Amino acid sequence: MTEHFFDHDRLDVYRLSIEYVAAAFASSRSLEGLHRHARDQWLRAAQSIPLNIAEGNGKRSLKDRARFLDIARGSALECAAIQDVLVVSGGMIRETDHELKSKLVRIVAMLTRMAMKFDGVSESLSEYNRSADYEHEHEHDEQPELNHAPTWPVDGD
Repeated sequence: MTEHFFDHDRLDVYRLSIEYVAAAFASSRSLEGLHRHARDQWLRAAQSIPLNIAEGNGKRSLKDRARFLDIARGSALECAAIQDVLVVSGGMIRETDHELKSKLVRIVAMLTRMAMKFDGVSESLSEYNRSADYEHEHEHDEQPELNHAPTWPVDGD
């Protein structure tokens, strides 16, 4: 991928996630039988990473971008968990798992930084007057008692 047709093609995290997808497909070729469901879920989750990066990068709203990057990050974490399942069930050797997870660690770190940047949440709790939070803390402690049991609609009503 040397040509950049779209903005997301320029993103390192997108290119790395494409490399991960290629490696996941190559590693999954031998998975069949009992491992076929994990393989299918793994390939869907792996593809979801670059697809959500590309879709998020195309959003004009920074909040929407952050949401799609968070989804991509979740898919990367899902891939890591599926690899754990494959290792313990004998579908993947630890060396392959380690090689693929090293890519996932980088992807997750990049996506986390990007999502935080686009999300724009950077205020600290010290900016708020904490005494105001406690001023009315116990004002509504007493709950009103119900004089009757709640009624629920019955079929046919």
